[in-house]
Amino acid sequence: EYSGETLHGPAYGPTSHSTAASSTPSSSSAFRHVVPSRQIVERQPRMLDFRVEYRDRNVDVVLEDTSTVGDIKHILENELQIPASKMLLKGWKTGDVDDSTVLKSLHLPKNNSLYVLTPELPPPSSSHSGALQESLNQNFMLIVTHREVQREYNLNFSGSSTIQEVKRNVYDLTSIPVRHQLWEGWPPSATDDSMTLAVSGLTFPCHRLTVGRRSSPVQTREQSEEQCTDVHMVSDSDGDDFEDATEFGVDDGEMFGVASSALRKSPMMPENAENEGDALLQFTAEFSSRYGDCHPVYFIGSLEAAFQEAFYGKARDRKLLAIYLHHDESVLTNVFCSQMLCAESIVSYLSQNFITWAWDMTKEANRARFLTMCTRHFGSVVAQTIRTQKTDQFPLFLIIMGKRSSNEVLNVIQGNTTVDELMMRLMAAMEIFSAQQQEDIKDEDEREARENVKREQDEAYRISLEADRAKREAQEREMAEQFRLEQIRKEQEEEREAIRLSLEQSLPPEPKEESTESVSKLRIRTPSGEFFERRFLASSKLQVVFDFVASKGYPWEEYKLLGTFPRRDVTQLDPNKSLLEVKLYPQETLFLEAKE
Repeated sequence: EYSGETLHGPAYGPTSHSTAASSTPSSSSAFRHVVPSRQIVERQPRMLDFRVEYRDRNVDVVLEDTSTVGDIKHILENELQIPASKMLLKGWKTGDVDDSTVLKSLHLPKNNSLYVLTPELPPPSSSHSGALQESLNQNFMLIVTHREVQREYNLNFSGSSTIQEVKRNVYDLTSIPVRHQLWEGWPPSATDDSMTLAVSGLTFPCHRLTVGRRSSPVQTREQSEEQCTDVHMVSDSDGDDFEDATEFGVDDGEMFGVASSALRKSPMMPENAENEGDALLQFTAEFSSRYGDCHPVYFIGSLEAAFQEAFYGKARDRKLLAIYLHHDESVLTNVFCSQMLCAESIVSYLSQNFITWAWDMTKEANRARFLTMCTRHFGSVVAQTIRTQKTDQFPLFLIIMGKRSSNEVLNVIQGNTTVDELMMRLMAAMEIFSAQQQEDIKDEDEREARENVKREQDEAYRISLEADRAKREAQEREMAEQFRLEQIRKEQEEEREAIRLSLEQSLPPEPKEESTESVSKLRIRTPSGEFFERRFLASSKLQVVFDFVASKGYPWEEYKLLGTFPRRDVTQLDPNKSLLEVKLYPQETLFLEAKE
């Protein structure tokens, strides 16, 4: 009989092939034996969050990444009361997708925002929207009777709560897992667990329900096995020869809790599948149909993509890789899948800490394909060890840890185990991984710190260069402005000089002292204290005096000419009057003063 014990030995990766090539591998002696030391910790599986906007409503949808786009539309159909066929779900970063697209293949972040368009539907009336909002805000009293113990629970839920939330709360109270709950009293319209209570058709404000435990297939098979055992004991005590169990209507597969492979409708995985992602999609669908929806979240994609997801992110985000190798011909497969692999504690722990990838080893072509992948990624020793495993030693569970230069197989768990032993081995592998992860996080933090210092230095240097450039540009602008002003000043001076010369040339000649005509002699003081004199005909216009003063560089637009006795502003007088008329005859002393 196979003992199922794991022997002590080194853990082989691709770098240790040469040292182990001379030894013949057997069972799981080529893998490290790990010893558990922690209690089981149950955690929720990894989910994707969607905030979906439709007109004036926002709907939060939480789904596993193995769900499809059509699953989101089905939930929105119940929430928004809109046919899925009328919906256009927009906002995908990868472009438009169809309803059969698996969310995992889109490589979405945890939190996503989408919106719904319904071009074929008219806008809803405000009264209908208000009534629905009012129903969502109502509180429902659910009186739930636990059938086995005849106990009632009065539970309050808001109208926005889902049927799934009610079932999970009942699980906390009754310890009946959701998949084993058998309900009575839900309205016919409550067809999906994702529906809210407001639209499920419950009686408001109080509704009665009954819950009991559903008989599991495993219990039914155990009862059948006990009946067969009793028949054998009676036959043996009467001295009759022991007969094969098939004479009692039970074949070998049913005695081990698994139906005959000939009775299965479809294989777990197609033979010679060209695309590993499509093969994993069929595997997941077939696994769910056989063992229920509570199972590990299988990574949809190639083994290389699973490596990338588990090992090549940031150190804090890395996980262990669990490879589940299925075999339909093994008598242990059904018990392992239904009792161990689908246990809620195992599912939660794997979802939280592992990337789980699966492969079906039943068909020879698929088996050869995996052994080729195994040789490429883990080396020939690990591949040979898996190759020598007998059919009844399946299924296998490989725990892989990614290292800097190679991938190391931490442990191989065979099918003849228990839930507790499986959990302890997973936790022991997590301890080894956590120690390595802390070292990787420390190295990554130090590397990021060095890169941050370098970035800061580069940024400081860039800012310094930018400041120097800005200073140089400011100096160039200042010099250009000074040059421009200087040019303007020169142009203005040249213009004023040209005007002065023109005025000087246009002045009438200065009359002589012995002139027979009346002559006025004017003495003009400048703001600097200098004096200049000139004779003018008494009949000359006052404008001639202004032109004379301007020809000396004092235009009358900028300076005013002041008389002494009496003090007056000559520039305010009529320039067309004569000097005699403005009483600047026979002589006068005037002062130049700049205008304000």
